[in-house]
Amino acid sequence: MTENTAPDASPSGAPAPNATAPDDEAVALAHRLFQAAREGDTGLLRTYLDAGAPATMTNAAGDSLLMLAAYHGHAETVQLILAHGGEANTANDRGQTPLAGAAFKGYTDVSRVLLDAGADPDAGTPSARAAAQMFARAEILALLA
Repeated sequence: MTENTAPDASPSGAPAPNATAPDDEAVALAHRLFQAAREGDTGLLRTYLDAGAPATMTNAAGDSLLMLAAYHGHAETVQLILAHGGEANTANDRGQTPLAGAAFKGYTDVSRVLLDAGADPDAGTPSARAAAQMFARAEILALLA
Protein backbone atom coordinates (compact mmCIF):
# COMPACT_ATOMS: atom_id res chain seq x y z
CA MET A 1 0.00 0.00 0.00
CA THR A 2 1.13 3.52 -0.56
CA GLU A 3 1.01 6.20 2.05
CA ASN A 4 -1.66 8.83 1.59
CA THR A 5 0.00 12.16 2.25
CA ALA A 6 -0.91 15.58 1.04
CA PRO A 7 1.58 17.36 -1.24
CA ASP A 8 2.42 19.80 1.56
CA ALA A 9 2.97 17.12 4.20
CA SER A 10 5.97 15.01 5.01
CA PRO A 11 5.60 11.20 5.06
CA SER A 12 5.12 11.36 8.82
CA GLY A 13 2.08 13.56 8.32
CA ALA A 14 3.79 16.59 9.81
CA PRO A 15 3.69 19.75 7.71
CA ALA A 16 6.64 20.20 5.40
CA PRO A 17 8.99 23.02 6.42
CA ASN A 18 7.42 25.49 3.94
CA ALA A 19 3.81 24.55 4.71
CA THR A 20 1.56 26.50 7.02
CA ALA A 21 -0.30 24.30 9.47
CA PRO A 22 -3.95 25.18 9.97
CA ASP A 23 -4.71 26.78 13.29
CA ASP A 24 -6.91 25.12 15.90
CA GLU A 25 -9.86 27.37 15.04
CA ALA A 26 -9.77 26.38 11.36
CA VAL A 27 -9.55 22.69 12.25
CA ALA A 28 -12.48 23.02 14.66
CA LEU A 29 -14.55 24.74 11.97
CA ALA A 30 -13.75 22.01 9.45
CA HIS A 31 -14.87 19.37 11.96
CA ARG A 32 -18.09 21.32 12.50
CA LEU A 33 -18.77 21.45 8.77
CA PHE A 34 -18.13 17.73 8.32
CA GLN A 35 -20.46 17.00 11.23
CA ALA A 36 -23.10 19.30 9.71
CA ALA A 37 -22.88 17.31 6.46
CA ARG A 38 -23.30 14.03 8.39
CA GLU A 39 -26.30 15.40 10.29
CA GLY A 40 -27.92 17.17 7.33
CA ASP A 41 -27.58 20.60 8.95
CA THR A 42 -28.26 22.40 5.69
CA GLY A 43 -28.69 25.79 7.39
CA LEU A 44 -25.25 25.76 8.99
CA LEU A 45 -23.60 24.55 5.80
CA ARG A 46 -25.43 27.17 3.75
CA THR A 47 -24.09 29.92 6.00
CA TYR A 48 -20.49 28.83 5.56
CA LEU A 49 -20.72 27.85 1.89
CA ASP A 50 -22.34 31.21 1.08
CA ALA A 51 -19.45 32.88 2.94
CA GLY A 52 -16.90 31.06 0.78
CA ALA A 53 -16.09 27.79 2.53
CA PRO A 54 -15.03 25.29 -0.14
CA ALA A 55 -17.73 22.79 -1.04
CA THR A 56 -14.99 20.39 -2.15
CA MET A 57 -13.18 20.15 1.19
CA THR A 58 -12.26 16.64 2.34
CA ASN A 59 -11.38 15.07 5.66
CA ALA A 60 -8.37 12.86 6.43
CA ALA A 61 -10.11 9.85 4.82
CA GLY A 62 -10.80 11.79 1.63
CA ASP A 63 -14.52 12.01 2.41
CA SER A 64 -15.98 15.22 1.03
CA LEU A 65 -18.87 17.15 2.48
CA LEU A 66 -20.89 15.69 -0.39
CA MET A 67 -19.86 12.11 0.41
CA LEU A 68 -20.86 12.51 4.07
CA ALA A 69 -24.21 14.11 3.27
CA ALA A 70 -24.98 11.46 0.63
CA TYR A 71 -23.92 8.52 2.80
CA HIS A 72 -26.12 9.75 5.64
CA GLY A 73 -29.16 10.31 3.40
CA HIS A 74 -29.57 14.08 3.34
CA ALA A 75 -30.89 14.96 -0.14
CA GLU A 76 -31.41 18.66 0.60
CA THR A 77 -27.88 18.97 1.95
CA VAL A 78 -26.53 17.13 -1.09
CA GLN A 79 -28.33 19.62 -3.36
CA LEU A 80 -26.85 22.55 -1.45
CA ILE A 81 -23.30 21.23 -1.65
CA LEU A 82 -23.66 20.51 -5.37
CA ALA A 83 -25.03 24.02 -5.95
CA HIS A 84 -21.90 25.41 -4.28
CA GLY A 85 -19.48 23.44 -6.44
CA GLY A 86 -19.38 19.99 -4.86
CA GLU A 87 -18.32 17.41 -7.42
CA ALA A 88 -20.70 14.47 -7.86
CA ASN A 89 -18.04 11.99 -9.00
CA THR A 90 -15.25 12.70 -6.52
CA ALA A 91 -14.22 9.47 -4.82
CA ASN A 92 -12.79 9.23 -1.32
CA ASP A 93 -9.46 7.58 -0.53
CA ARG A 94 -11.08 4.14 -0.74
CA GLY A 95 -12.42 4.79 -4.25
CA GLN A 96 -16.03 5.22 -3.12
CA THR A 97 -18.23 7.87 -4.73
CA PRO A 98 -21.16 9.72 -3.14
CA LEU A 99 -23.56 7.85 -5.44
CA ALA A 100 -22.14 4.49 -4.39
CA GLY A 101 -22.55 5.51 -0.75
CA ALA A 102 -26.17 6.48 -1.34
CA ALA A 103 -26.82 3.25 -3.25
CA PHE A 104 -25.22 1.16 -0.52
CA LYS A 105 -27.43 2.78 2.11
CA GLY A 106 -30.54 2.64 -0.10
CA TYR A 107 -31.20 6.38 -0.35
CA THR A 108 -33.20 6.70 -3.56
CA ASP A 109 -33.84 10.45 -3.17
CA VAL A 110 -30.14 11.18 -2.68
CA SER A 111 -29.26 8.93 -5.63
CA ARG A 112 -31.72 10.84 -7.83
CA VAL A 113 -30.17 14.20 -6.85
CA LEU A 114 -26.67 12.92 -7.60
CA LEU A 115 -27.70 11.41 -10.93
CA ASP A 116 -29.38 14.68 -11.91
CA ALA A 117 -26.04 16.37 -11.15
CA GLY A 118 -24.20 14.03 -13.51
CA ALA A 119 -22.94 11.34 -11.15
CA ASP A 120 -21.58 8.34 -13.03
CA PRO A 121 -23.18 5.09 -11.78
CA ASP A 122 -20.16 3.12 -12.98
CA ALA A 123 -17.47 5.23 -11.29
CA GLY A 124 -15.66 4.13 -8.16
CA THR A 125 -14.97 0.89 -6.38
CA PRO A 126 -17.44 -0.57 -5.96
CA SER A 127 -19.51 1.45 -8.37
CA ALA A 128 -23.01 2.60 -7.45
CA ARG A 129 -24.40 0.06 -9.90
CA ALA A 130 -22.43 -2.76 -8.24
CA ALA A 131 -23.44 -1.61 -4.74
CA ALA A 132 -27.10 -1.46 -5.75
CA GLN A 133 -26.86 -4.97 -7.21
CA MET A 134 -25.01 -6.39 -4.17
CA PHE A 135 -27.59 -5.04 -1.75
CA ALA A 136 -30.67 -5.59 -3.95
CA ARG A 137 -31.60 -1.91 -4.11
CA ALA A 138 -34.29 -2.34 -6.79
CA GLU A 139 -35.44 1.29 -6.78
CA ILE A 140 -31.92 2.56 -7.22
CA LEU A 141 -31.19 0.00 -9.93
CA ALA A 142 -34.26 1.30 -11.77
CA LEU A 143 -32.84 4.83 -11.57
CA LEU A 144 -29.53 3.63 -12.97
CA ALA A 145 -31.10 1.79 -15.92
